[in-house]
Amino acid sequence: MRAGLTRRAEVRASIGESVAGPDSAVQNGAVLQISDAEFDDLVADALDLLPDKLAEVLNNVVVVVEADPPPGEEHLLGVYDGIPLTERDRWYTGVLPDRISIFRQPLLRMCSSAEEVVEQVRITVLHEIAHHFGISDERLEELGYD
Repeated sequence: MRAGLTRRAEVRASIGESVAGPDSAVQNGAVLQISDAEFDDLVADALDLLPDKLAEVLNNVVVVVEADPPPGEEHLLGVYDGIPLTERDRWYTGVLPDRISIFRQPLLRMCSSAEEVVEQVRITVLHEIAHHFGISDERLEELGYD
């Protein structure tokens, strides 16, 4: 497998020479176009890369893909909305799931190749999951996930 690609992305890449092959994506000016289903697969691939021990302790969280971030927040690639595991106590019961939103359009606008999309989706998903575990933006920046 090529570095940074999961098995599903690798299969698509081998068929079309990249995730943005002729059957799945088209360069349209400066914005790479990838189908909604394939983008969803990239997010699922990024989740599949989580170590089993981390995946097992994800608790009461849902990951969704949305086309765009809220108005005025066009720079956002993803957002975590919830109560981090580090802040939960015995009172934490009967609450709606935390929500991680991954925003497709800003990610596609910032990438110039399908390989960049794969990598940036992976980084964004990991970044938002880190917030679920209580890791701050400052700490993520120190670790190189800014």
